[in-house]
Amino acid sequence: MKKIMSFLIATLLLISCEKGTKSSVTLPTSVGNTNKILVVTKGNDWSGKIGDEIRTVFGEHQVGLPQPETLISVSQIDPSGFKSFMRNVKAILFIKKGKKESISIEKDKYAAPQVIVYATAKNEEGIVNLINRRGKEIIKIFQKEDIKFIQNIFKKERLDETKFKTTQNLGISIDIPKRFKLVDDTGDFLWLRQHLKSGIARGDGTNNVLIYSVPLINEGSVADNITEVRDSIGKKYIPGSKEGMYMITEQAYTPFTYKAEIDGKKAYETRGKWEVKNDFMAGPFLNYTVVDKKNNRLIVFEGFTYAPSVNKRNFLFELEAIAKSMKIK
Repeated sequence: MKKIMSFLIATLLLISCEKGTKSSVTLPTSVGNTNKILVVTKGNDWSGKIGDEIRTVFGEHQVGLPQPETLISVSQIDPSGFKSFMRNVKAILFIKKGKKESISIEKDKYAAPQVIVYATAKNEEGIVNLINRRGKEIIKIFQKEDIKFIQNIFKKERLDETKFKTTQNLGISIDIPKRFKLVDDTGDFLWLRQHLKSGIARGDGTNNVLIYSVPLINEGSVADNITEVRDSIGKKYIPGSKEGMYMITEQAYTPFTYKAEIDGKKAYETRGKWEVKNDFMAGPFLNYTVVDKKNNRLIVFEGFTYAPSVNKRNFLFELEAIAKSMKIK
């Protein structure tokens, strides 16, 4: 009996050791830029109807940008080439043929952080239809993971918001990286700026964060008044190079407003273009207006970019990640 018990204990210890060894394996760090995915599918499919549908759905332009830029960038590799370091790509869309039409997700399979989306259908027609119907859903999966990825980086290098009168007065916390420097902090209005140098013509560009609050007067008209509110803030706090110049919403371009959620609260996301009145400066902006009913106010986060001659999608995406880290106390 003692021999049997000893054998069982030894076996359990061996199994425990094996499990411990497996779980302690460290995955390699994933590679790849945000808003970019690798599509794993056969070359014939990529050059045919499947590839056409992917390029159409994923190639839709992001609203509010001065130059056309797609929602997400895609590249392709044949399944036979999907090995070695190619498996370490951060975002992968795997096109598969199978009995059941489905979208499934697998995380951190070959590297970390990593998300693999499997799009499965019976045949070419089924895959084309799947991408057509659920392509936006797939894009949101990848973008959500990219937001988390950026937020994790920013959280490690965040500014101490307790040093700013405005965030203290408003009672909010937010993960803004230290690369942003203070421009203005009145207690009611906060402006932080990051200088962008690489590849930008006509001098340095900037990425900017604005945070402020306005009273909640009529919840039903919040979305209709976003442009009016931001223009009044621009006139008061964001001057141009000469008297009579200040930031306004570009008059020739109507912003797009969508329902959103920040910190579990009802919010509106607005994307559009800004310009400086009586000047030639312009660029894209991203505005989140959060309905804080408990405190009878609107908390506004706005990010805007000035980066002449370069693509701006990823700059706005970083501002989106910052906005979505906001917590209202």
